[in-house]
Amino acid sequence: MFVPQVKAFGKSDTGLKRTENEDAFAVRPELGLFVVADGMGGAAAGALASTIFSEAALEVFSKLKAQSDENYVDAVNRAFSLAHKRIQDSVRKNPHHMGMGCTAELLFLFHKSCILGHVGDSRTYLLRGGELKQLSKDHSIVQEQLDQGLITAVAARKHRLRNIILRAVGVEESLAVDVLRGKTLPGDIFLLCSDGLTDMVDDMSIQETLSSDLSLQSKVEKLIELANSAGGHDNVTVVLCEIESGQ
Repeated sequence: MFVPQVKAFGKSDTGLKRTENEDAFAVRPELGLFVVADGMGGAAAGALASTIFSEAALEVFSKLKAQSDENYVDAVNRAFSLAHKRIQDSVRKNPHHMGMGCTAELLFLFHKSCILGHVGDSRTYLLRGGELKQLSKDHSIVQEQLDQGLITAVAARKHRLRNIILRAVGVEESLAVDVLRGKTLPGDIFLLCSDGLTDMVDDMSIQETLSSDLSLQSKVEKLIELANSAGGHDNVTVVLCEIESGQ
Protein backbone atom coordinates (compact mmCIF):
# COMPACT_ATOMS: atom_id res chain seq x y z
CA MET A 1 0.00 0.00 0.00
CA PHE A 2 1.46 3.34 -1.06
CA VAL A 3 0.73 6.10 1.43
CA PRO A 4 1.50 9.62 0.17
CA GLN A 5 3.79 12.01 1.96
CA VAL A 6 1.62 14.42 3.89
CA LYS A 7 2.05 17.06 6.54
CA ALA A 8 -0.66 16.76 9.17
CA PHE A 9 -1.73 18.23 12.49
CA GLY A 10 -4.80 17.94 14.68
CA LYS A 11 -6.07 19.56 17.85
CA SER A 12 -9.24 19.54 19.95
CA ASP A 13 -10.46 22.27 22.28
CA THR A 14 -13.28 22.19 24.83
CA GLY A 15 -14.45 25.67 23.82
CA LEU A 16 -15.74 28.37 26.14
CA LYS A 17 -19.18 27.05 27.13
CA ARG A 18 -18.71 23.31 27.69
CA THR A 19 -16.99 21.70 30.67
CA GLU A 20 -16.22 18.41 28.89
CA ASN A 21 -14.86 17.57 25.44
CA GLU A 22 -16.95 14.98 23.58
CA ASP A 23 -14.85 15.12 20.39
CA ALA A 24 -12.12 12.68 19.40
CA PHE A 25 -9.65 12.67 16.52
CA ALA A 26 -6.83 10.64 15.03
CA VAL A 27 -3.92 11.77 12.85
CA ARG A 28 -1.97 8.82 11.46
CA PRO A 29 -0.08 9.88 8.31
CA GLU A 30 1.80 6.57 8.21
CA LEU A 31 -1.54 4.83 7.69
CA GLY A 32 -2.98 7.55 5.46
CA LEU A 33 -5.75 7.84 8.06
CA PHE A 34 -7.40 10.95 9.51
CA VAL A 35 -10.47 10.95 11.74
CA VAL A 36 -12.76 13.42 13.52
CA ALA A 37 -15.73 12.28 15.63
CA ASP A 38 -18.18 14.39 17.64
CA GLY A 39 -20.01 12.55 20.42
CA MET A 40 -23.55 12.99 21.69
CA GLY A 41 -25.61 11.59 24.54
CA GLY A 42 -24.20 13.49 27.51
CA ALA A 43 -20.59 14.27 28.35
CA ALA A 44 -19.50 10.79 29.48
CA ALA A 45 -21.47 8.92 26.82
CA GLY A 46 -20.57 11.34 24.01
CA ALA A 47 -16.87 11.17 24.77
CA LEU A 48 -17.08 7.38 24.86
CA ALA A 49 -18.89 7.18 21.51
CA SER A 50 -16.36 9.39 19.69
CA THR A 51 -13.47 7.47 21.24
CA ILE A 52 -15.01 4.16 20.18
CA PHE A 53 -15.20 5.43 16.59
CA SER A 54 -11.61 6.66 16.55
CA GLU A 55 -10.33 3.39 17.99
CA ALA A 56 -12.39 1.28 15.57
CA ALA A 57 -10.99 3.20 12.60
CA LEU A 58 -7.43 2.75 13.84
CA GLU A 59 -8.03 -0.95 14.41
CA VAL A 60 -9.33 -1.54 10.89
CA PHE A 61 -6.69 0.51 9.08
CA SER A 62 -3.73 -0.67 11.12
CA LYS A 63 -4.50 -4.20 9.88
CA LEU A 64 -5.20 -3.18 6.29
CA LYS A 65 -3.19 -5.19 3.80
CA ALA A 66 -5.31 -5.20 0.65
CA GLN A 67 -4.21 -2.98 -2.20
CA SER A 68 -7.23 -2.15 -4.33
CA ASP A 69 -9.66 0.73 -4.36
CA GLU A 70 -12.60 -1.57 -3.64
CA ASN A 71 -10.87 -3.08 -0.62
CA TYR A 72 -10.10 0.39 0.69
CA VAL A 73 -13.76 1.40 0.31
CA ASP A 74 -14.68 -1.78 2.15
CA ALA A 75 -12.29 -0.84 4.97
CA VAL A 76 -13.97 2.55 5.36
CA ASN A 77 -17.37 0.87 5.62
CA ARG A 78 -16.02 -1.73 8.05
CA ALA A 79 -14.66 0.99 10.33
CA PHE A 80 -18.08 2.63 10.54
CA SER A 81 -19.85 -0.72 11.00
CA LEU A 82 -17.48 -1.80 13.76
CA ALA A 83 -17.91 1.49 15.65
CA HIS A 84 -21.68 1.36 15.14
CA LYS A 85 -21.86 -2.13 16.65
CA ARG A 86 -19.57 -1.32 19.56
CA ILE A 87 -21.52 1.80 20.49
CA GLN A 88 -24.77 -0.16 20.42
CA ASP A 89 -23.20 -2.95 22.49
CA SER A 90 -22.07 -0.36 25.03
CA VAL A 91 -25.58 1.06 25.30
CA ARG A 92 -27.01 -2.41 25.88
CA LYS A 93 -24.58 -2.87 28.78
CA ASN A 94 -25.18 0.68 30.07
CA PRO A 95 -28.85 1.58 29.40
CA HIS A 96 -28.38 5.01 30.99
CA HIS A 97 -26.27 5.83 27.91
CA MET A 98 -29.31 5.44 25.63
CA GLY A 99 -29.01 7.92 22.75
CA MET A 100 -25.22 7.74 22.73
CA GLY A 101 -23.67 8.14 19.29
CA CYS A 102 -21.37 10.31 17.24
CA THR A 103 -20.92 12.06 13.95
CA ALA A 104 -17.79 11.02 12.09
CA GLU A 105 -15.38 11.92 9.31
CA LEU A 106 -12.87 9.33 8.10
CA LEU A 107 -10.39 10.31 5.39
CA PHE A 108 -8.07 7.72 3.86
CA LEU A 109 -5.28 8.86 1.53
CA PHE A 110 -3.41 6.47 -0.75
CA HIS A 111 -1.27 6.91 -3.85
CA LYS A 112 -2.92 9.90 -5.60
CA SER A 113 -6.42 9.17 -4.33
CA CYS A 114 -8.68 9.69 -1.36
CA ILE A 115 -11.73 8.01 0.15
CA LEU A 116 -13.99 9.83 2.57
CA GLY A 117 -16.55 8.27 4.89
CA HIS A 118 -19.06 10.68 6.42
CA VAL A 119 -21.99 10.54 8.83
CA GLY A 120 -23.65 13.50 10.57
CA ASP A 121 -22.77 17.18 10.57
CA SER A 122 -19.05 17.16 11.17
CA ARG A 123 -17.45 18.16 7.88
CA THR A 124 -14.59 17.58 5.47
CA TYR A 125 -13.35 20.33 3.17
CA LEU A 126 -10.72 20.50 0.44
CA LEU A 127 -8.63 23.58 -0.32
CA ARG A 128 -7.24 23.34 -3.86
CA GLY A 129 -5.75 26.24 -5.78
CA GLY A 130 -6.89 28.68 -3.11
CA GLU A 131 -10.55 27.60 -3.43
CA LEU A 132 -12.36 25.90 -0.56
CA LYS A 133 -14.87 23.13 -1.34
CA GLN A 134 -17.06 21.28 1.16
CA LEU A 135 -16.81 17.58 0.30
CA SER A 136 -19.26 16.22 2.87
CA LYS A 137 -22.95 17.06 3.06
CA ASP A 138 -24.60 17.55 6.45
CA HIS A 139 -27.15 14.96 7.48
CA SER A 140 -29.39 17.52 9.14
CA ILE A 141 -32.87 19.01 9.06
CA VAL A 142 -31.41 22.37 8.07
CA GLN A 143 -29.51 20.84 5.13
CA GLU A 144 -32.73 19.24 3.89
CA GLN A 145 -34.47 22.63 4.06
CA LEU A 146 -31.55 24.16 2.15
CA ASP A 147 -31.79 21.47 -0.52
CA GLN A 148 -35.51 22.16 -0.91
CA GLY A 149 -34.91 25.90 -1.23
CA LEU A 150 -36.93 26.63 1.90
CA ILE A 151 -34.16 28.64 3.57
CA THR A 152 -31.02 30.50 2.51
CA ALA A 153 -27.46 29.59 3.45
CA VAL A 154 -27.32 32.72 5.61
CA ALA A 155 -30.48 31.71 7.47
CA ALA A 156 -29.15 28.17 7.92
CA ARG A 157 -26.18 29.39 9.95
CA LYS A 158 -28.48 30.84 12.63
CA HIS A 159 -31.37 28.36 12.35
CA ARG A 160 -32.70 27.18 15.72
CA LEU A 161 -32.72 23.57 14.48
CA ARG A 162 -29.24 23.64 12.95
CA ASN A 163 -27.88 21.07 15.44
CA ILE A 164 -30.62 18.48 14.83
CA ILE A 165 -28.97 15.71 12.83
CA LEU A 166 -30.61 12.89 10.90
CA ARG A 167 -27.79 10.35 10.98
CA ALA A 168 -25.27 9.35 13.62
CA VAL A 169 -23.04 6.35 14.30
CA GLY A 170 -24.53 4.02 16.92
CA VAL A 171 -28.01 5.52 17.25
CA GLU A 172 -30.37 3.82 14.80
CA GLU A 173 -30.51 0.08 14.12
CA SER A 174 -28.90 0.46 10.70
CA LEU A 175 -26.37 2.99 9.45
CA ALA A 176 -26.02 4.57 6.00
CA VAL A 177 -22.55 5.97 5.33
CA ASP A 178 -21.74 8.50 2.62
CA VAL A 179 -18.58 7.29 0.85
CA LEU A 180 -16.87 9.64 -1.59
CA ARG A 181 -13.86 8.92 -3.78
CA GLY A 182 -11.54 11.34 -5.52
CA LYS A 183 -8.05 12.15 -6.75
CA THR A 184 -5.50 14.24 -4.89
CA LEU A 185 -2.99 16.80 -6.14
CA PRO A 186 0.22 18.13 -4.57
CA GLY A 187 -0.64 21.10 -2.36
CA ASP A 188 -4.17 19.91 -1.56
CA ILE A 189 -5.18 20.65 2.03
CA PHE A 190 -7.94 18.57 3.61
CA LEU A 191 -9.78 19.90 6.65
CA LEU A 192 -11.78 17.59 8.92
CA CYS A 193 -13.68 19.36 11.69
CA SER A 194 -16.51 19.10 14.18
CA ASP A 195 -19.44 21.52 13.95
CA GLY A 196 -17.91 23.51 16.79
CA LEU A 197 -15.83 25.13 14.05
CA THR A 198 -18.38 25.53 11.26
CA ASP A 199 -21.16 26.81 13.53
CA MET A 200 -18.87 29.64 14.61
CA VAL A 201 -16.66 30.36 11.58
CA ASP A 202 -17.86 30.96 8.02
CA ASP A 203 -16.34 29.28 4.98
CA MET A 204 -14.64 32.45 3.74
CA SER A 205 -12.73 32.85 7.01
CA ILE A 206 -11.76 29.18 6.86
CA GLN A 207 -10.55 29.61 3.27
CA GLU A 208 -8.52 32.70 4.18
CA THR A 209 -6.86 30.87 7.06
CA LEU A 210 -6.03 27.77 5.02
CA SER A 211 -4.67 29.92 2.16
CA SER A 212 -2.39 31.91 4.46
CA ASP A 213 1.39 31.45 4.85
CA LEU A 214 1.01 30.07 8.38
CA SER A 215 2.39 26.65 9.23
CA LEU A 216 -0.10 23.79 9.27
CA GLN A 217 -0.07 23.72 13.08
CA SER A 218 -0.62 27.48 13.23
CA LYS A 219 -3.55 27.17 10.82
CA VAL A 220 -5.20 24.60 13.09
CA GLU A 221 -4.66 26.80 16.13
CA LYS A 222 -5.92 29.87 14.27
CA LEU A 223 -9.17 28.14 13.29
CA ILE A 224 -9.78 27.09 16.90
CA GLU A 225 -9.00 30.63 18.03
CA LEU A 226 -11.53 32.01 15.52
CA ALA A 227 -14.22 29.62 16.81
CA ASN A 228 -13.59 30.64 20.41
CA SER A 229 -13.44 34.32 19.55
CA ALA A 230 -16.89 33.97 17.97
CA GLY A 231 -18.31 32.51 21.18
CA GLY A 232 -16.84 29.02 21.48
CA HIS A 233 -20.28 27.50 22.07
CA ASP A 234 -19.14 23.91 21.47
CA ASN A 235 -16.11 21.67 21.48
CA VAL A 236 -14.05 22.36 18.38
CA THR A 237 -11.78 19.85 16.70
CA VAL A 238 -9.67 20.55 13.64
CA VAL A 239 -7.48 18.16 11.62
CA LEU A 240 -5.48 19.37 8.63
CA CYS A 241 -3.48 17.27 6.19
CA GLU A 242 -1.56 18.63 3.22
CA ILE A 243 -0.37 16.57 0.27
CA GLU A 244 3.31 17.39 -0.16
CA SER A 245 4.81 18.36 -3.50
CA GLY A 246 6.32 15.68 -5.65
CA GLN A 247 3.59 13.10 -5.05
